[in-house]
Amino acid sequence: MAAVFPAWIMITILVLEAAVVMGDFPATLKLERSIPLASHELELSRLRERDRLRHGRLLQSSGGVVDFPVQGTYDPFLVGLYYTKLQLGSPPRDFFVQIDTGSDVLWIGCNSCNGCPESSGLQIQLNLYDPGSSSTASSVLCSDQRCSAGIQSSDSGCSGQSNQCSYTFQYGDGSGTSGYYVADLLHFNTILEGSMTTNSTAPIMFGCSVLQTGDLTKSDRAVDGIFGFGQQSLSVISQLSSQGITPRVFSHCLKGNNGGGGILVFGEILEPNMVYTPLVPSQPHYNLDLRSISVGGQVLSIDQSVFSTSSNQGTIVDSGTTLAYLADEAYDAFVSAITNIVSQTVRPVLSKGNQCYLITSSVTDIFPQVSLNFAGGASMILNPQDYLVQQNSIGGAAVWCIGFQKNQGQGITILGDLVLKDKIVVYDLVNQRIGWTNYDCSMSVNVSANVNTGRSEIINAGQMSNDGSSQDELRSMVALLIHIFVLAGLLFS
Repeated sequence: MAAVFPAWIMITILVLEAAVVMGDFPATLKLERSIPLASHELELSRLRERDRLRHGRLLQSSGGVVDFPVQGTYDPFLVGLYYTKLQLGSPPRDFFVQIDTGSDVLWIGCNSCNGCPESSGLQIQLNLYDPGSSSTASSVLCSDQRCSAGIQSSDSGCSGQSNQCSYTFQYGDGSGTSGYYVADLLHFNTILEGSMTTNSTAPIMFGCSVLQTGDLTKSDRAVDGIFGFGQQSLSVISQLSSQGITPRVFSHCLKGNNGGGGILVFGEILEPNMVYTPLVPSQPHYNLDLRSISVGGQVLSIDQSVFSTSSNQGTIVDSGTTLAYLADEAYDAFVSAITNIVSQTVRPVLSKGNQCYLITSSVTDIFPQVSLNFAGGASMILNPQDYLVQQNSIGGAAVWCIGFQKNQGQGITILGDLVLKDKIVVYDLVNQRIGWTNYDCSMSVNVSANVNTGRSEIINAGQMSNDGSSQDELRSMVALLIHIFVLAGLLFS
């Protein structure tokens, strides 16, 4: 027995390690796009319309890595949408919410809601939150410090009659929601040091929607609410970070092929080739200081003031936008520079107001690289597939169109999935910066889970499928089983 005992210890350790690999963690969220980015079935006008609705949703105005499962649909006729499932209340109930980097607040449709959709084209079960059925729910009054903080960022208001902290969000597409704030428990899994996981809860403040109007009432892409990923005090990221539960940083890597998908982690993805640029301070969104644009190595003659940040202009990073949008005064110079370079090789054509090209060979052999140059010397290099969208074919020639759209009459530049795909993008709110690097988003990533301690606890995170399995996990499990059998054979022989 003395000789056998160490062998069983070894085997047990390996089995436990396998259990860790096969569990519901690390904090890797599998993303699925509702629209394949370069879908041949959708016209640019339809994509622009979907983005217009999305842009209407851009509101005017430590302890570990938290893991939320992310779901979606590949249906190309739905608006591009990432959503996750949250558990709220006691007993916990499931709610599907859109992941939105363009707003701050988490809000859920409530049982007294007027205009909340009852079914969803996403084939998910919609639920209404009922604070009366949760034993841990409580009202948030006007005197609450969190309500006062929300008033400063226009995320909350106060009703003199009920003394209840409330909100009204009006979106640019004409839709809107209003309601009141509640506090209740959020249930989640947290990855701690050593890649150990624990089921956790934390009290958070979120919106209870009693009225939805406009596009929010439609059922084709309906979810239970919106999960704001902004950096103001009422965002869930800020709330969990202030409690020492999660790092104040999140990252994503969006796959650029027609299948969509990708990785979303509440933590910092670590890659050696990351470049960072500072966030523009005191802005409600993720604004960057874009200095210039280069096409084929030549800087375009665009006045730098076109990209300066103010209340009605600037450059915003928004992973919820399918295409990309250039400020009105920069668009023509951008398109002209590309057309001048390729006009001897391809046939430029206009298709429904969009600059397109008839191409009989590979776009990578013809079209130039584009560089978006930001403050601090950080450049985002765009290959042709990062600024072109394939439409269809005419007479054996492929039709590729400029995917960047003109933000007519506006000074806002929006960097959407067209340029963000196939890149790791890190939103580091602690150091007020955003970083990126080109990456194959079908591969696993390393994530820092200990930003508050000054040490980097590295977790290898692959893409988890909805049932918790993946090819990476299968390979890891097989490798571990081989080690077990080999070790057992050596020790028992």
